[in-house]
Amino acid sequence: MNKVRLDHAHLHHLLRQMIRIRQFEAKCVELYQAQKILGFLHLYDGEEAVSVGVMEALRPEDAIVATYREHGQAIARGIGMDRLMAEMLGKLEGTCRGRGGSMHIFDRATRFYGGNAIVGGGLPLAVGIALGDKMQGRAAITASFFGDGAVEEGEFHESMNLASLWHLPLLFVCENNLYAMGMALERAEAETELVRKAAGYRMAGAAVDGMDVVAVEVAARAAADRIRGGEGPQFLECRTYRLRAHSMYDAQLYRTKEEVEAWRKKGPIVRFYGWLLDNGLIHDEEMRAIEAEADAEIEAAVAFAEAGSLEPVAELERFVTMDRVPA
Repeated sequence: MNKVRLDHAHLHHLLRQMIRIRQFEAKCVELYQAQKILGFLHLYDGEEAVSVGVMEALRPEDAIVATYREHGQAIARGIGMDRLMAEMLGKLEGTCRGRGGSMHIFDRATRFYGGNAIVGGGLPLAVGIALGDKMQGRAAITASFFGDGAVEEGEFHESMNLASLWHLPLLFVCENNLYAMGMALERAEAETELVRKAAGYRMAGAAVDGMDVVAVEVAARAAADRIRGGEGPQFLECRTYRLRAHSMYDAQLYRTKEEVEAWRKKGPIVRFYGWLLDNGLIHDEEMRAIEAEADAEIEAAVAFAEAGSLEPVAELERFVTMDRVPA
């Protein structure tokens, strides 16, 4: 069984990962406001427990298909902040030579198949990757992250159907933050218990508190065990909340400041840190050290990115079409 280790080292690792993500995102806001990051920017604040918990259940050979709110997923998967920040700044040293930017992170070494600007667009890709692994006899899982808004798209249902029909090693991870882009869940879905949608495709599903990193890890490991044991695809609904706007352009007129503040007080980092304190598993000095370590890593990543180079003009047409393969 793929059990959770609740020892001191592992608990501190979970906290460190969430803090790294949260502080990376805060730096991205600064760089965006300084016009060093251009285009769209979708932040992960509040949802850190989901990616951190799920990634603990995955192995190096497993594949990940992310959402456009993917920085946290990329960091949790192990992509270096230096290359990630370089990509955000459009530099050649980035994960996609600066061509992908915030919404299209890709990294072959970690089998991180990138974000997708199309809502739900990653779901059919995940089906294809899982099918390819199965046909080639690879013992790998594909984890597909998507938001509650993607559940309204046709490709969600098509992907769920094919994954179940073909008995694919696929873990569907729904990050249900209640508002999609800006529509309350109960105004968009007749059935707001999204986990129930799995039953329509004869797929096992579970709902978990997405603000509790340990609960997410436990649920993800259980789902991964079932997939590896040959039980077919699994659906995991992580009920969470984004503490920032949908994107930097979002005025957030669909929710009140009071609601956001109430959720902020029970955010995943505050909650987990409080639990560690209450159980004597951490001290304030250790927390400050973790934060300082993350700050130093981020500053080094920014320095790396800012010192990077831009794509040469002569290379701009490269990758637009496939390079010719020698005879």
